[in-house]
Amino acid sequence: MIESLGVDVNRSGLHTLEVDERFEADGPFVVELTNHGESTHLHVHLDDDLSQVARLEAANHYVESGETRRVRVQVMDHREWPEDVIRGKLKVVAGHGRETQFVDVVFDRTTDEEPVEVDPELAASGAGPSGSGSSRSSTLRLIPVAVLGLVAVLLAVAALLTVEGIDLLFGGLALVAALLSAVVAYALV
Repeated sequence: MIESLGVDVNRSGLHTLEVDERFEADGPFVVELTNHGESTHLHVHLDDDLSQVARLEAANHYVESGETRRVRVQVMDHREWPEDVIRGKLKVVAGHGRETQFVDVVFDRTTDEEPVEVDPELAASGAGPSGSGSSRSSTLRLIPVAVLGLVAVLLAVAALLTVEGIDLLFGGLALVAALLSAVVAYALV
């Protein structure tokens, strides 16, 4: 959405101007000249500082009674600005110089968020700065599985050494658990 700076003309009398003292923008905007009284000529001007980055589509305007005229202020690409913040004055003149108002205009590109570029090599799945980060995390995930597998093997060996009825069953189950642990460990690596 394009921002707009409102200027009320002839609201409090012939050739009067009412406008905010300050206006901030980060790109193109519109000056809305709203005439509340007699038809009049208006002049809109950007000072030298603003003219570094902005241009008016037209400077002189005839605004009929009850009419609103929209004056576009075009702004060049932020990357071409000589500085991050540009400050200057926009001048509005009514009645061939009888009334003049100045607006402090600030263009600030520091509020824009620049997109972050990601190196395609870093964006690749599992790639780290040295390539060792993913293998280290796999090793860390393998430790609990290896410990459980070792416990299962020890239980199986102990159960098989006593070989009496139910112990044989527990030994067989422990051996199956050890084999499953080995399969899971292999899948993780």
